[in-house]
Amino acid sequence: MKTTITSKGQLTLPKKLRTLLNLHPGNRVEFVIDKDGSVKMIPIKSTIKELKGMTRRPRKAVSLEEMQSAIENRD
Repeated sequence: MKTTITSKGQLTLPKKLRTLLNLHPGNRVEFVIDKDGSVKMIPIKSTIKELKGMTRRPRKAVSLEEMQSAIENRD
């Protein structure tokens, strides 16, 4: 896959690559340069703090026993 760097130093990742890496707008990536000069692009996984607020609060609190029971009884 190939892409072109713009005059502002930006590039567009081809859709096939974005799909393969499960990348979406706003996701972050890290570039790592190996000793041989090759470059790796690594998707940055979100921290738990960054995920805060992405889901609604549960209607009622669930005990550890209820959670364990649900895990043991899942299909």
